[in-house]
Parts: sequence; structure tokens; C-alpha cells
Amino acid sequence: MTHPSPCAPLPHHRLARLSPRYRWWRPLVGTLVFVVLYVAATGLLDAVTSALGTRRGYPKNPDGSVDFGPVSGTALDLLFIAVAIPVVLLVVRWIGRRPAGSVSSVTGRLRWRWLALCLLTAAPVFALMSGAGFLLPDGADQGDRWAGWAVFGPALAMLVVLVPLQTAAEEYVFRGWLTQTFGAYLRSPWCAFLPQAVLFAAAHGWGTPWGFADLVVFGAAGGWLTWRTGGLEASVALHAVTNLFAFGISAAVVGGLDTDDTAADAAWQLVALDVVSIALYTAAVAWLLRRRTLDRTAPAPPQPTPAVPPSGYGLLPGAPVPPPWPEQGAPFPPGRPGGSGRG
Repeated sequence: MTHPSPCAPLPHHRLARLSPRYRWWRPLVGTLVFVVLYVAATGLLDAVTSALGTRRGYPKNPDGSVDFGPVSGTALDLLFIAVAIPVVLLVVRWIGRRPAGSVSSVTGRLRWRWLALCLLTAAPVFALMSGAGFLLPDGADQGDRWAGWAVFGPALAMLVVLVPLQTAAEEYVFRGWLTQTFGAYLRSPWCAFLPQAVLFAAAHGWGTPWGFADLVVFGAAGGWLTWRTGGLEASVALHAVTNLFAFGISAAVVGGLDTDDTAADAAWQLVALDVVSIALYTAAVAWLLRRRTLDRTAPAPPQPTPAVPPSGYGLLPGAPVPPPWPEQGAPFPPGRPGGSGRG
């Protein structure tokens, strides 16, 4: 028999320990399993889409891959990243032995109303900063031409549907699984979310030093927001709105979606604006938190404690409990199996 013992509540970065079946190796094995499953899933998706593209007669790129065009190609790129969401949830449940929703927030689910409020907070901040970007010396290239509604309309519809999935997938991987993996061994939230911020920047490639630093700041801010709010919602909103504005501006000009540049290639002027916008949004979320109640921790699982023998044995503290049956070879007392009594 076990009795629950009180234990400190768990913040979001420590939720890998939420399961009573937690073992030290589960976060490490789960990370390896995630990589294997994600590579297999994207490989399968690539094989299927390439076969369909070849069958429909799409042209080939110099590297032999199918050229689906800027809009469809961008959609596929976003889908390849979005595949990480079900993979993360499967690994959390299968290897982590805890509810899949524990990677979303301390409540075990996405808090949709809080997510919507964060989206409404982020939208005006990044709209203002995106407009300020056009005032920079190279913010509006004179060679850029309006793509027209016939091109921009379908591209924007695709981005509105897929960018939130793509950004949520990155949040579930970096601010979710990886942060909780580091948090399984490190109590400090900073020690948990700073490593994932560097990995997040590295996953975008090695562009300019400014761009890399910007991505580290972005990842660290997302990690702090996740810890401070107890879930991924604020970080997902930050990421989704940022990418929607970035992709939307690219889709509005001819050839904008054809570029291979990422946030890692940003110039220092754009990085400065981005850091300011991240700071403003983070401050706005902190202000909102002072005006509403939001769960930031989850109850820790009951910890087993040694069973206490019932009273009446007449034993001194620390004395061994007598076995319920005689030792092997001793005669059974009357009234027990093998004895002379009938009970």
C-alpha cells in the first residue's frame, strides 16, 4: 500500500517529471525517437509528393527535386515542418508516459481564449514594426513589383492556414519537448530554455551574426513566455504573427516566395526592429498576466511512501514486522492451511 506524499507543483519546463512512471532516461530516449520518427514521416511525405508531382508533369529543379512553384512549394515546406506536431504528441504519450497535452500547457491542453488574446496583442505590435521596416534604407527595394491579387490572394489564404501549423510545430519541438527535456534535469528555467534557443537559431541555418543573435533572442523570449504563462500559447502567438507578416510581405511581391533567405540572413537594421517588437510584445503579455488569473504550475504526481503497518502489532519503532506465515519448514498453526484446525 502507498500513500501520496506532498510534492512541489511543477512549472511547464519540469513537466517531463509529471508522470509517476518518469525515469531519467525517458527524455533522452524520447528525443532520439522523435528524430527517427520525424525523419521517417518527412521522408514518406517527400516520396509521396515527389511521385505525384512527377506524375502530373511538374518541372525538375537542378538537384532533381520537383519544382511545384512558389505557392505550392512554400505550402509543402510548411507542411514538412507541421508534421512535427503529431510526432511530438506521440513521443510525449508513448515514451514520456504522460498526457500528450502536458507539452501544451500545465492544464494539459491549449488554452484557446488565452491564445486568442495573445494573437490580438501581437498583431498590432508587429504590424507597426513591419510598417517601420519599409522606412529603413533597404526596406523597400525599388525593383519589387506588386504581384497582383490573382497571385497574392491564394498565397495569403494558404499562409493563413499553414503558417500557424508550421509555427506551432516549431514551438512544440523547441519550447515544448526540448525545453521540458532540459527541464527534466535542470530546475532553473533559464538553464532549461537557453539551450533550446541556441538550437532553434541553429535550425534556421548560419546566416549573418545579427540574424543568428535575433533568433536566439526570439527563442529565449519564447522560452520565458512559456515558463511565465505556464504554456505555449503566448510563444505560439508571437511566432505565428511574426511569420505571417514576413511571409505575407514576401508573397505580395513578384518572386518573393522564391527566395531561400531565412530569418538567419537578416540585416542588423531589421534585427533591431525585431528585437524591439519582441520586447514590446513580451512586456504587453507580462502586463496582461497581472490582470488575469492563469495557471502556471501543474500538481506533481503522488510519490510513493513506505507502507505503515497497522496499529496493534505492539512493535517498537524500527522493529521488523513479523512475517504473516511461518518460515519454510515450520508447522502451520491451527486454523491455517495445512494445520489441524478447521478454522
